[in-house]
Amino acid sequence: MLCVEDEENISKLLKNAIGENFYSFAIAKDGIEGLEKFEKVSPDIIITDIMMPKLDGLEMTKKIKELNDSIPIIILSAFSEKEKLLKAIDLGISKYFIKPFDPEELLEYITVLAQKIDKQRVICLNKYFSFDVNSKNLFEKESLIKLSKREKEFINLLVKSKKDFVSIDTMKTILWEDEVVSDERIRTFIKRLRQKTNKELIVNISGQGYLISKDEL
Repeated sequence: MLCVEDEENISKLLKNAIGENFYSFAIAKDGIEGLEKFEKVSPDIIITDIMMPKLDGLEMTKKIKELNDSIPIIILSAFSEKEKLLKAIDLGISKYFIKPFDPEELLEYITVLAQKIDKQRVICLNKYFSFDVNSKNLFEKESLIKLSKREKEFINLLVKSKKDFVSIDTMKTILWEDEVVSDERIRTFIKRLRQKTNKELIVNISGQGYLISKDEL
């Protein structure tokens, strides 16, 4: 959770009222700091005021939506900011609350929102495997499979590509960045990953790349 609010008493009220319901509750005092913390902590939900110094909530929301169009953003607005609130709705905010607002009503809405997020974040790959897109953890039924950071990133690439394969060149560029990687090293990487998971999970498109098995979905 990220709360972007220049009024310290409101951000403290929110943290005291609903903060314990979240793994972490980050606070930013303006839009610039809000963007910085968004990139640093990758929150699941954002609560923001509209009128703030340096960068207001609308401009911050616009920039965040350009980076992650699906993230839920809740606006806190004074009644006098009706015109700005309409602009916020056009940006795709999830909900708005008029100040003064009821923290319990806000918490109730966030709880429902969090349940939806939990359902969306875990993707069923086939009848044996599922993948948490936030933590990048892979599960076989309900058991966590221990993967390296690079292996997690690779599974994430495969999941994002959906039905399209991830090319070998893409793997080299994203997973190894500036390193020079041979095709043999790629094959060894895939072999070790299959040993941890299942040889049918990752399909080889000969000479082109890899994709997640579509069998038994």
